[in-house]
Order: sequence, then C-alpha cells, then structure tokens
Amino acid sequence: MHPIISPSILSADFARLGEDVERVLAAGADWIHFDVMDNHYVPNLSIGPLVCEALRKHGITAPIDVHLMVKPVDRIVPEFAAAGASGISFHPEASEHPHRTIRLIKSLGCQAGLVFNPGTPLDALDWLLEEIDLVLLMSVNPGFGGQAFIESTVRKIRAARERIDASGRSVRLQVDGGVKIDNIGRIARAGADTFVAGSAIFKSADYQQTIQAMRREIAGATII
Repeated sequence: MHPIISPSILSADFARLGEDVERVLAAGADWIHFDVMDNHYVPNLSIGPLVCEALRKHGITAPIDVHLMVKPVDRIVPEFAAAGASGISFHPEASEHPHRTIRLIKSLGCQAGLVFNPGTPLDALDWLLEEIDLVLLMSVNPGFGGQAFIESTVRKIRAARERIDASGRSVRLQVDGGVKIDNIGRIARAGADTFVAGSAIFKSADYQQTIQAMRREIAGATII
C-alpha cells in the first residue's frame, strides 16, 4: 500500500487551524488526523464535530481521519459523519457492541477502524477484521500529545501485520504516538503503512522538510 502520513491536529496552531492544516497538506501530508478526547474514556478534552465541519467549510478536501477516544461511541458517530469525516476509528472496549458500531460507521459512508491501546490485546481482530478498513495501534497511552514511543509496539505491529496479511484483505495498519523521523523507518519495517505524527510535524520548523525526511525513512524500510 502507498504509505500515508496523517498529521494530528492536536499539535496544530488552533488560533489559525484552517491555515495550519492547509500548510501541512501543501507540505505533502496525505490525511488529517483528529484525536477526539472526552475527559471520560481518556483524561483530557479535545475537539468535536464542529471543528471537523469548520475545516470542511474552510475548504479542506483531504481525508479526515477521526480517532474517537470517547465512551460511549455510537452517539457521536453520526455527528462526525455529517461533519465530513472520511474514516472513524474507535476502541472496541469503549463500545457495548463493536460489530454494531462498525456497521453504523459504514452505513454513514465512512471507513471504519479499530484502535488498540498499548496494553490491549489484538483478540477483537479474530471476530472483526473482516468488517474493518483500518487497524490503529496506539504506541503511547491515549490522552495526551507529545509522549514517547513505547518500544513494545514494534512487536505488536508485526503481529497485526501477520493477521492482516493472513486475511487477504486490504486493511491499513496505522500507528499513532511518538512517531518521528528517527523511528518511522523501524515502524514501517515492522509492517505499518499509515503514520500519525503530531508534534514531530506541527512543532517542526519546516513541515515539508520533516514530511520529506519521513518519506525517505519509510522508502528505505523493508518489512521484516
């Protein structure tokens, strides 16, 4: 699969969000990543559907990749779909009925993803991999930006890649948390094809230079 870089707007300049998103897309980003926190499932409060809708009205046409760190899940899914989300991912343990949540997301015209925290096993994929478009592995504990990459995630990426390949389906494998230039190559070698980076891009002096450096590291990676 073509590698995707999806900067997280959690680290963007919210005073000039539309312009900052335009800049990062012009610099070579593929998607825009939304980290949605509810101060309940995770210990922080971030953004909601109105921000997604505002970016669409501003003229952003790139895919918007929504990661719901909320509980319950189903109530807010239709709001993000209506606001312009392209894909919606959620944590299976945050939904009473994950299969129903996946079907809800897809019925509203969005791609569906499952998210796994660092300490959460991949067991849900045994029953749900055939239904989804994306697997997101958290490489930090969710709730805050700017955290360091948890190294054991590399083994988990390999395990998820094996499951996806065995399924024969075209499912993206995304990694989020502490992704930066000096580790994105290792993450790609382990089997990831979609990369969320917040601070590493939005806090850098030159978005284009940073994204190009990431792409060089990805291009030089061979899956092992």
